[in-house]
Amino acid sequence: MKKTIVFGMAAFLVCSSTIFAWGSKKTAKADPNAPVTLTVWCWDPNFNIYAMNEAAKIYNRTKPNVKINVVETPWADLQQKLITSLSAKKTDSLPDIILCQDNAIQKNMMNYPKAFLPVNGKVDLSKFAQFKVGYGEMNKKNYSVPFDNGATCTFLRKDIIEKAGLKVEDFNDITWDRFLELGKIVKAKTGTALISYVGNEPDLIMIMLQSAGTWLFDQQGNPYIADNDVLKKAVSTYAEMIKAGVCLTVTDWNAYIASINNGTVASAINGCWLVGSISAVKEQAGDWTIVNTPRMGNVKNAVNYSNQGGSSWMVMANSKNADTAMDFLNRTFAGSKELYNTILPSSGAIATWGPAADADAYNQPVAFFGNQKIYTAIVEYSKHIPQVKYGVFNYEARDAVGVAMTKIIAGTSVDAALKEAQKNVEFQMGY
Repeated sequence: MKKTIVFGMAAFLVCSSTIFAWGSKKTAKADPNAPVTLTVWCWDPNFNIYAMNEAAKIYNRTKPNVKINVVETPWADLQQKLITSLSAKKTDSLPDIILCQDNAIQKNMMNYPKAFLPVNGKVDLSKFAQFKVGYGEMNKKNYSVPFDNGATCTFLRKDIIEKAGLKVEDFNDITWDRFLELGKIVKAKTGTALISYVGNEPDLIMIMLQSAGTWLFDQQGNPYIADNDVLKKAVSTYAEMIKAGVCLTVTDWNAYIASINNGTVASAINGCWLVGSISAVKEQAGDWTIVNTPRMGNVKNAVNYSNQGGSSWMVMANSKNADTAMDFLNRTFAGSKELYNTILPSSGAIATWGPAADADAYNQPVAFFGNQKIYTAIVEYSKHIPQVKYGVFNYEARDAVGVAMTKIIAGTSVDAALKEAQKNVEFQMGY
C-alpha cells in the first residue's frame, strides 16, 4: 500500500511538472527585440528591389531587430521555384514574402490554396485601388498587398497632334471609335501613325476588355471568347486601326519602344510604367502629355480607365515570422507616404495606395510632360479601373487571342478566329 501511495505521489509530481512546463511554454512570450530575418524574392534591381530596400530602411527605424534579406529572383525563375517547391511539398527553401505578377496570383492561389496567408486583419487594404485588391481575393479573403500601379494612360505627342490641327482635349474621355477617327486625321495631315503595338501580342485587346469590365473567362471560370461580344468589337476595332494605318504593328518590344521614342507614332497607350521609357529621350521634353484611355462605345459600364501589368506582395504560409512579415508590409507598402515619396522620383514606381497621392513627389509638376502633374492624375485613374478575374488559364487565353488577332489581320473572319481560340483554350483546360 505504501509503495502504491509513493508511486502515485511521484506520478502526480511528474505530471504536475509536465503540465506546468507545457503551460509555461504556451504562455511564454517571444522577445519582441529578438533578431528576425525576413527573406523576400523579387526582381528588377532598379524598381522592385530598390523599393523593398527603401521599405526596409523605414521599417528599421522602429524595428531595428528585423533584417530584410532581398534575393534577386527573375520572375520566370521565381514562378518556377515556387511551383517546384509547392508541388513537392518542400517549402523550407521558400522565402517569407514573394512578389507576384498580378495576372498569375489567381492561378497560384487556386493551384496551391494553402501556400499563402490571408492578410485580412493584418494589413489595411481599404486605401488601395480596389481593382488591384481584387486580384488577390479568393473565397472572400485577400492574399496580396498591392504594389505598383499599372493604370493605363494615353501618352500624346502634343507637337504632332497639333500639327494635325488637333488639341490634347480632343483625346480625353473619348471612345475607341473616336480615337480611330482622330487617328485617321493625324495620319492624313502628318503621315504619322497614331499608335503601335507588337503584332502578335494582344495587349491593346486586354486594355479594351478591362475598361469594359469583362475578360476572357466568365464568372464560373469557363472560357468566354467565341461568344464575347465585347471581345468581338475590340478585335474588330483593332483590326480596323491597323487596316487604316492608324496603328502600326512592330516585331518585338524593342521595336515598340523605338517607334515611340523616334517619333514614328504620335501616341502610346499602355501602363503608366511606360513613363520611364518615354522620358528617356530628353530632347522630347515638353512634347508629351497624358490623358485617360479610350472606352468601348455602346458597351454598358465601359469607362475611360484600364490596367496593364503590375505586381503585388504575398506572405508565404511556410514563413516562421509571418506576423512580422504582415506588420512590415502594413507599415510600409500599406502605410508609408514617405516610402512612395522616396521611390517615385528614382524608380517611377507609382502607387495604387491612395494616400500616396498626397505625398510631395506626386504633386510636383513634371517638366518632361509640360509641367503636368501626371502622377496625381495616374493615381486618380487607378481609382476607376474595373475589376476583372484573370483566372487560372489567363496566359493561355491571352496567347490564344494573340494568335487569333494575327489570323484576323491576315483575313480570317472574327467569328472563325475566336471560335478556334476558344477551342484551343478549352483543350488546354481539359474540357
